[in-house]
Amino acid sequence: MKLGRNKNFTAGAVITAFMLIVILVGMVWTPYDPNAMDGAAKRLAPCLTHLLGTDNFGRDILSRVIEGAGATFLIAAATVAIGLAAGLIIGGLTGYYGGWLDEVVMRLNDAVAAFPSILLALVLIALMEPGRTSIILALGVLFVPSFARIVRTEVARQKSLDYVASAKLMGAGDMRVLFAHILPNIVPVLLPSVAIGFNNAVLAEASMSYLGVGVQPPDASLGRMLNEAQGYLLTAPWYALSAGAAIILLILGFGLLSEGLGGQSDA
Repeated sequence: MKLGRNKNFTAGAVITAFMLIVILVGMVWTPYDPNAMDGAAKRLAPCLTHLLGTDNFGRDILSRVIEGAGATFLIAAATVAIGLAAGLIIGGLTGYYGGWLDEVVMRLNDAVAAFPSILLALVLIALMEPGRTSIILALGVLFVPSFARIVRTEVARQKSLDYVASAKLMGAGDMRVLFAHILPNIVPVLLPSVAIGFNNAVLAEASMSYLGVGVQPPDASLGRMLNEAQGYLLTAPWYALSAGAAIILLILGFGLLSEGLGGQSDA
């Protein structure tokens, strides 16, 4: 199956590209200062001046959604990067060498994965302090077990293939075989998992911020915006709808990419 003919992949790429463009533009320009308050413009409905209306402090919702989407995206990307990097090392070594190393590390891996993810994240953040760095590190730890198990399974399968035996016959050492030959060959299998991981990271970040332990005010966060908007669902529904739509678009884009990439790898 060609990716260009894969409807899920195409739709996901379009949605993701749109959100990335919005986030990149938001890094250098927003219609208003996202943190600027205007007591005379509280809870304004969407209009030409404020396209998505204003919140309970008179702040422009469009500007805050753009900034919040950027914060969520960067936190999710950093989270997945940490989980993937650690998962590649742990899963690669255990899958390649097996034996007692595999047994010990995988049991520890299972122990971490057995804890409720949100509860474990809250505990880890409590040991540090609420903020972007804390939530990235906490969520990054939670993503290690899933990536490590996927990498371990694929490395264990790949190491018995002919190209690995050929590399060893040519004098390649274990680390070269693992990192220069095997790991690059499992990238197609990892891509759908990375996209799914990004979705989970977006939801986790939004949940943490909703609970007040993620991005701290006055910085914008989609999860915190939903928390603030819940008291105005009847009087200012555009507040919650705007933040919710941004979360949905981030998840939908990468979810469709994951389905498209999964279909491509199965083809």
